Amino acid sequence: MDPSERPFLPPRPVPPGEPDELGEAGEAAAAPTVIVLASGRGERFRASGGTVHKLDAPLDGRAVRERTLAAVRASGLPWHVEDAGHPGMGDSIAAAVRATIDAAGWLVLPADLPLVEPATLRRVARALCAPSPSPADPDAPAGLAAHAVQPVHDGRRGHPVAFSAACRDDLLRLAGEFGAAPVLRRLRAAGRVTELAIDDVGIVTDIDTLADLAAAEALLLSRVAPPAAG
Repeated sequence: MDPSERPFLPPRPVPPGEPDELGEAGEAAAAPTVIVLASGRGERFRASGGTVHKLDAPLDGRAVRERTLAAVRASGLPWHVEDAGHPGMGDSIAAAVRATIDAAGWLVLPADLPLVEPATLRRVARALCAPSPSPADPDAPAGLAAHAVQPVHDGRRGHPVAFSAACRDDLLRLAGEFGAAPVLRRLRAAGRVTELAIDDVGIVTDIDTLADLAAAEALLLSRVAPPAAG
């Protein structure tokens, strides 16, 4: 079995004689929560000619939102949908963190990424649970646990971006249109961001316009198309 297809199992030290496996209760407690951001107004999509909200737009017969949620459910990770009206993405993230305040960490996933793979969500979660990198800043506290993981496809940074539980207070203070960018920028400057190379174009295939929707449908159909006859 491909390692990325296994159920989520966060890495941890295993005492001698103890099975290298977590029970369902321990696994659920240790896994970070996927927060699906579905509060945006989708104005660019309508401006491009869309007649419905972009998350309700059909993508090969299934709404964009439903395709994203299907991947999240299939990942086996705990999840929360933030779909109340908020002024900006930062406000949405803060509200979602507040609603899942005891989570072991968070994967921030905009709902307009319908091609992201369940295995990608699990890989990002495992990377978040791995030992955090040492800070580049020599003046940073030695035991600093705040860190993030950002997946990268073909040189492009994408989502979900994962944040450790130690980022909670910073995430709760977010507001405005720039999402978690201020927190990520500070962590990156301190050498606390792991960039994870992933062969999944879904992490950068967001739906903002009708052209984006058409491109996503072409990618989706290419995944399921039968191989050409030799």
